[in-house]
Amino acid sequence: MSVAELIAPAARRPVTSQQLWGRIGIYAFLGAMTLFFLLPLYVMVVTSLKTMDEIRLGQIFALPRELTFDAWKVAWSSACTGLDCTGLRVGFWNSVEILIPSVVLSILLGALNGYALSFWKVRGGNVLFACLLLGAFMPYQVFIYPLVRFYAQAGIYGSLPGVVLTHVIFGMPVMTLLFRNYYSGLPTELFKAARIDGAGFWMIFFTIILPMSVPITIVAVIMQVTAIWNDFLLGLVFAGRENLPMTVQLNNIVNTTTGERAYNVNMAATILTSLVPLAVYLGSGRWFVRGIASGAVKG
Repeated sequence: MSVAELIAPAARRPVTSQQLWGRIGIYAFLGAMTLFFLLPLYVMVVTSLKTMDEIRLGQIFALPRELTFDAWKVAWSSACTGLDCTGLRVGFWNSVEILIPSVVLSILLGALNGYALSFWKVRGGNVLFACLLLGAFMPYQVFIYPLVRFYAQAGIYGSLPGVVLTHVIFGMPVMTLLFRNYYSGLPTELFKAARIDGAGFWMIFFTIILPMSVPITIVAVIMQVTAIWNDFLLGLVFAGRENLPMTVQLNNIVNTTTGERAYNVNMAATILTSLVPLAVYLGSGRWFVRGIASGAVKG
C-alpha cells in the first residue's frame, strides 16, 4: 500500500461541528480586524476623490458622486507648505535623497558590526554590544540637543549630510542587533574554513557573509525604509529648510490654512506620503516573514 493510500482516509476525515465553528470564529475575527484597519484608508481615498461641495454634505462613507483627481494634483504640485506653494514634490525628492544613503549606510554598518561581534571575538566586544543595545531603547529626545551642538560645531547642522548621519546613528543599534542575532545562527564551520583558506576579515564579509544575508537584509530594508521615510522629528530638527522631508511638508500643508480647510487635499497628501513604505512592504512582505523566521529574533 502506498503512502498516498495510507493518508487518504485522514485527508477525507469529516470536520466536526466544534472545528467548524472554531474556523468560522477565526475568519470572522480576521475579517472584522481587516475592516477595522481598512476603514480609515477607505475614508481617506474616497474623501480625496470628492469635491469640497460634496465633502460639506458630511457623508464620509459615501462614494464620490463626481470622481475627480484635482485634489491629488494640488497636493503634489501646488499645495502651500508655508510660504511656498510647490506641493509635496519637493519634499518627495528630499525624502529620497535622505532615504537612500541612510538605508544603505545603516544596513551596511549594522551588518559589519553584527559580523564582527558574532565571528571575531574581540576584547570588549560584549561591552560594545551592550552599549549599542542600550542605544536602541533610548528615546531620540535625549540625543537631540547634544547632536545639534555637535553638528553646529562641525558645520553640518541643517544640511543633507547631517540628517543622513543622524539616521545612520539611530539606526545602527537596531541593525547591529538584527544582524548579530542572524549571524549567530550561521554555521561557524564556514567561517573557520575560510580562515584556513587564507581569507581575511573583509574577504569573508563580502564573499561569504553578505551573500548569505539576503533574508535578513530584506527585513532590515523594510524596517529602515519605514522608519526613515515616516520620520518627522529628526527631519524637522536636522534637515534644514532646504531639505525638509515629505512628512514635514505634509504637516505644513495640513496646518497651512487660508480660509476653508481643503480636506480632500489633506487626504490626498497623506496618501501620497505613505505610498513609498506601503509599496515596499507590499512588494516584499513575504520576504519579511521569511527573514524573521530564519533567525532575526534568535540569539
